[in-house]
Amino acid sequence: MTTPTTQTADETPLFGPGSQFHAFFDDPRWALAMIRATVLEAAHPQIGAALADNSTFVAHPWRRLRNTFLSMRRMFDTDPAVREREAARLNRLHARMSGTDSRGRAYDALDRATRAWVVATLFESAVTMCRLSGQPLDQDTMERMYAEYRAFLATLDGDAGELPEDLHDFWRYFDGVVEDELENTEAVRVILYRLFDHLPAPALFDGAPTLWAAGRAVAGPILGAITVASLPEAYRRRAGLLEMPGAPTLMQGAYLAAGLARFLPEGWINAETIIEVLSLSPGNDDPRARTVSALRARMKRASALLRLLTPLGHEADATPAPPAATGQGRRSAEEFFRQVLDQTGDGHLDWPDLAAMARELSTRLDLDEPEETRLYDAFAAWWRELQAALDTDGDGRVSMEEYAAAVPSLAGPALIRVAEVLFDATDKDGSGTIDADEYRSLFRTGFHRDLADTDGTYGRSAFVGDFLSFMAGRRTSTPYDPLLADA
Repeated sequence: MTTPTTQTADETPLFGPGSQFHAFFDDPRWALAMIRATVLEAAHPQIGAALADNSTFVAHPWRRLRNTFLSMRRMFDTDPAVREREAARLNRLHARMSGTDSRGRAYDALDRATRAWVVATLFESAVTMCRLSGQPLDQDTMERMYAEYRAFLATLDGDAGELPEDLHDFWRYFDGVVEDELENTEAVRVILYRLFDHLPAPALFDGAPTLWAAGRAVAGPILGAITVASLPEAYRRRAGLLEMPGAPTLMQGAYLAAGLARFLPEGWINAETIIEVLSLSPGNDDPRARTVSALRARMKRASALLRLLTPLGHEADATPAPPAATGQGRRSAEEFFRQVLDQTGDGHLDWPDLAAMARELSTRLDLDEPEETRLYDAFAAWWRELQAALDTDGDGRVSMEEYAAAVPSLAGPALIRVAEVLFDATDKDGSGTIDADEYRSLFRTGFHRDLADTDGTYGRSAFVGDFLSFMAGRRTSTPYDPLLADA
């Protein structure tokens, strides 16, 4: 089996500017296609089980979106070194995800056939989005794009042997998996019937829960209906997914409307900018934050007016207040458990939650081996400490009730070790202090005056103390909230 090269016979680049993937990246249709591809991935039993056990897409979907976006950017970068480094990071990440599903079937995120299916869904969904928006790809373009995705798989696995070489054979392969292997998994049901209806607000909409809930109440069911209607008929029938009346027309209209973006001047839509603005938290020193703050103030006023005119009932009332509203900068145990500890959103604390924290921190700091492994090992030791102290019923996980019944502070030796390892990973130059650039790498914002020492740096003892205050004392923290608590 030959490994795809970086160019096709006619010298069209497979990566970077000039590739078909690059042309689609800022295309609004790509958002619809990615949701569709995610559902098809989640329908695979192995992927669905891995998502259900390990993913943060329910509790922290916007953070997951940003990290996925950055990863895809790197995997299709022009520089082979960037692609290979990102592939190595993804392989380390996936090597830590294995287990069994609810039916006792084993799953492994490094399974080559399963990874090939992920790539297959991305390619097929890109082809489908063009067809549904009235701009079907010609055969030559499809061939070039298929070569790009096979090259993507080859970067991950060393070769693309799990995907057919010929595009004609690919369609038989794709139809076979859809008809014989996909299921109505728990992960699919969560995406279609829970995530869309209960999608948490991004940082941009913080403080306007009523406005966000109102928009979500309308957009959520529509997005779910569009996604279901776009799925292969064989899978909808196999999974028993109900297609709402009028959904095909709605789906076609959504793709056609998104496709009109091609008439906008080049550069008007930039996916990276949109995602970054959505994730800007209050107090961020990004120059765009001032505009975002002004917009947020307007949204708060609109939200208050909407609440007066059209109360949304219990859902709006139940939206958690910002952490600072709980008084004296502290959260209740229940708030801290839900917002910080339960990263996967399954209502319990177990190893995948702490692994998700280590994964997010490693991603922000762009760690290599062995720093990444040191951080994971520190979190694993903390999990063993928490389990020994809090798992009173011996079921291997910690419930919210078990956590709330514990002593207020759990700053044991293992958590202190986590803070120390994180400090070392952030202190890239080994100077013993965190300077402004290193601080920004972790927190994605500039120094806060109350954190920086008199010489403009952040020392080990201050860093460890602030981390423990946040993680064990349940104190709110301007830099740490966006790091681990934001959606």
